[in-house]
Amino acid sequence: MESAREQAYSLPDNPGCYLMKNKEGTVIYVGKAKNLKKRVTSYFLPNRNAKTAALVEKIAKIDYIITGNEYEALVLENNLIKKYNPHYNILLKDGKSYPVIRITNEEYPRVFKTRRIIKDGSKYYGPYPGEKRLNAYLDMLSETFPLRLCQGALKKRETPCLYYHIHRCSGPCIGAISAKDYGEYIKGVEKFLSGDDSSIVKNVEKEMLEASKKLDFETAAHKRDLLKDLESMQENQLVEDFADQDSRDYAAIEMRAYLCTIALMQFRNGRLIGKALYRSECLGDETETLLSFLIQYYSDGEALPDELFVSHEIDANLLSKFFSDELKSPIYVTVPKDGKHYRILRMAEENASRDVEKRLKDIDNTPALEALKEECQLDVLPRHIEGFDIAQLSGKYTVASLIVFRDGNPSNKEYRHFSIKSLEGKIDDFQSMREAVYRRYSRLKREGSEMPDLLMVDGGKGQVSAALDALSELDLHFPVVGLAKEHEEIVFPDRPSLFLDHSDPGLRVLIALRDECHRFATTFNQNMRSKEVSFSLLESIDGVGKERSKRIMQSFGSIENILSLTPEQLAKGAKVPLSVAERILRKLNF
Repeated sequence: MESAREQAYSLPDNPGCYLMKNKEGTVIYVGKAKNLKKRVTSYFLPNRNAKTAALVEKIAKIDYIITGNEYEALVLENNLIKKYNPHYNILLKDGKSYPVIRITNEEYPRVFKTRRIIKDGSKYYGPYPGEKRLNAYLDMLSETFPLRLCQGALKKRETPCLYYHIHRCSGPCIGAISAKDYGEYIKGVEKFLSGDDSSIVKNVEKEMLEASKKLDFETAAHKRDLLKDLESMQENQLVEDFADQDSRDYAAIEMRAYLCTIALMQFRNGRLIGKALYRSECLGDETETLLSFLIQYYSDGEALPDELFVSHEIDANLLSKFFSDELKSPIYVTVPKDGKHYRILRMAEENASRDVEKRLKDIDNTPALEALKEECQLDVLPRHIEGFDIAQLSGKYTVASLIVFRDGNPSNKEYRHFSIKSLEGKIDDFQSMREAVYRRYSRLKREGSEMPDLLMVDGGKGQVSAALDALSELDLHFPVVGLAKEHEEIVFPDRPSLFLDHSDPGLRVLIALRDECHRFATTFNQNMRSKEVSFSLLESIDGVGKERSKRIMQSFGSIENILSLTPEQLAKGAKVPLSVAERILRKLNF
């Protein structure tokens, strides 16, 4: 029988879907490709990451289905994922973890809280991450609209229940209200849950005034408190008030090792009405995983927005075509680079990132650390590991990242970055490593701080030697290893390299550390380049120039911080005329 690698290289160059199966014949991963052979053979390249390597080791057979084009492959992929539920694809298993508000599809609908989505024509609003907020909404609705509170199908009664007598139900069970008039209440509920609460405010104000005129001060006080609660909910719900009334969704993905979290934020009428975190363990890169998630999410019947803003450069044309052709709803899809939509998306990215970090910390890595101790011949269990990586762009913006793992999990508060100062425009990864290691541990030595149980550098013999040179100069002695990416080779300074199975728990700790080093270094590198772009953007505005742009960035740090200011605050902080401040904000908010 052909090996999985041989099967991959025998695939055609056509667009289509591929199904990877284990030795039991179970489909473990489904993917799409513009070119099947090119895409699938990439899984078997020597520089593949740990996630891909873990998948490849389980592949026994590769089936494929040829399609007419990439779009047909996208549609087929979605159907195949739903059919086979593959272990290594993004799954929406945690997607409905937050409660929603359901309006049932009945002649006299009910409105209530639920975590269960039933496709029977009911309408759903949310999800709501906080039960307290959701209960406040429901109390408000109950106070405002006399909807039925009985469970199940409406049953005709001779006499009404208590809720009718206390004016909390309009009595559809006794025929006290027509389906048409009851439907008007439901329309009011839908408007409220969509962010339009102006009519409710007016009604409550009217009822308060009427009660006051009748000297019913108890009722008037109750209505006043109701208005205060509504105002409070408005303030808490409002994240950013857009001038227009379009509906928008913001989707951001964060992947670390095999853990994946997608944060989705929903805006309607300028208000944040729902946010949720979708968690999974999956393979694939962030771009293809996000695309697959969005296809699954919206094809499952979720309400489609007018616009969709995403964190990664997915194929927007392909996704838009899917929405238009399959769901009959054209949607504008884009990756915002700046402005208000970019700021909202950053919030989603932060939510996704924090969730992945929390999940990583919940994992018990003691067995993996014990394996690493044995494999690297360490004297102590490596509970404190530090890692370095170097990132640069054509010799410019060379930076080093320092990552700290405690008990096998990231310790974010201890992360550091170093702008390399000794290169003078040259490209020298070894010198960069030497400088970063020296600066880190000279400081720890000076402060009398704890040294790591193990130091890992991203690279081979050269990077390991550079790190040891720095430690020797400081008269420090603790274990140092390198991790060379091409074959996940563990490099030692004084003995032959070690090659472990990609599923080895000790190796997985080092890979996770290395990948986090790379992510952190790359992010910092990008931020430095972004600052240069920010300077250029500010300088292009009439009345700013080099000196003012420098002063503005020194005062506020980033474009994002500037955008949070009023013209008056910007003018005062940057010492520029108000007219210039207004011009800056207009330009940045385009």
